[in-house]
Amino acid sequence: MTDTTEQPGISAAIIADGGLVLMVRRRVAEGELMWQFPAGAIEDGETAEQAAVREALEETGLTVEAVKLLGERVHPKTGRLMSYTACDVLSGYAIVGDEEEIAEVAWVRHRDLPEYVPYGLFEPVQVYLDEALADA
Repeated sequence: MTDTTEQPGISAAIIADGGLVLMVRRRVAEGELMWQFPAGAIEDGETAEQAAVREALEETGLTVEAVKLLGERVHPKTGRLMSYTACDVLSGYAIVGDEEEIAEVAWVRHRDLPEYVPYGLFEPVQVYLDEALADA
């Protein structure tokens, strides 16, 4: 497993809008991780929430607002320290913003999440999405 003290933490943006959640497919899979939330390294001087907002814009072209830090953990598949931030869309349309990193973006229904993330979601993220996507 990776020593989490040697690498910066990763911040993920959990963007739910219109009964769907935004997922990105990386060009290079990280182990089993094919589809994931927009995410990237937290830069020096940045909070997890600020990094989530920045990464969402860079990777998907969406301007979002951080609403709530949902939780943190060491990711069981990558060994990296992860932060998860719920975000609301302020403006824009989801696109492949970073073509070197991202192959495609998809708005995913609640019932389809297991197809994108078959190993399951971090419990606080699942609880948030269960509520945020309940009406879809």
